[in-house]
Amino acid sequence: MPAILFVVMGVRWLVAPAGIAPDFGLALADGIGQSSQVGNMAGFFLTLGSCMLMALITERRSWFYPPMMLLAITALGRMVAWLLHDATLAVSQIMIEVIVAIILLLASRRVSQED
Repeated sequence: MPAILFVVMGVRWLVAPAGIAPDFGLALADGIGQSSQVGNMAGFFLTLGSCMLMALITERRSWFYPPMMLLAITALGRMVAWLLHDATLAVSQIMIEVIVAIILLLASRRVSQED
């Protein structure tokens, strides 16, 4: 389920960024800022979802690692933003990122190691 959700979010960033930006507490930027928002967010979510789907389809453990890293580093970045840059602590987002990363870790342990 999370894989499909992340792919849908990535596609939404590509086709209707004004509709999804507020879901992340973002105002859609103008000009090069909008290009960065759309490109970065679409890339992030499409990579997450695609790697998760590849892990499920191929049953190769290595496909679980990129989304685990993206989610863990995102959660860490949110905490750094709160600690060092006066951002609001995004507890619910961090919890989702950590829980999905743990699910991916557990799933990776159930898949045999590649030859």
